[in-house]
Amino acid sequence: MNISLGADHAGVDLKDLLAQALRAAGHDVVDRGTHGNESVDYPDFAVAVANDVASGTSDRGVLVCSTGIGISIAANKIHKVRAALVHNEDGAEFCRRHNNANIICFGQKYITPYMAAKMALIFLNTPFDGGRHERRVEKIAQEEKL
Repeated sequence: MNISLGADHAGVDLKDLLAQALRAAGHDVVDRGTHGNESVDYPDFAVAVANDVASGTSDRGVLVCSTGIGISIAANKIHKVRAALVHNEDGAEFCRRHNNANIICFGQKYITPYMAAKMALIFLNTPFDGGRHERRVEKIAQEEKL
């Protein structure tokens, strides 16, 4: 699977560890930055990853900032993106099963690298259930067109 990864300065350490874990699991990783701890603006990286996913250049995305809140809000502004801020394994699974999320977001200050990698892999390996959930996801997509 081709994964687009991005983070601001407050999430770069976790992003770099996730890139290693995802590559070790056999995924192709496109790192959209940032690449250091100098202050940057999270929307720049959220939009880069979201555009990769929305265009189909990447299958899924992973985003990290300090809390995960800002970067998930920014990513969700891009048409066709369903970015989910996740704090536990159940959320990683069900954002895929029920919401067909295509980007997972983490807050570096709230999660260990081990758990982030575990949740990212759950996210990547979980299929969308479709069925009644498809109708709901389609309603969200209709709102994007307004």
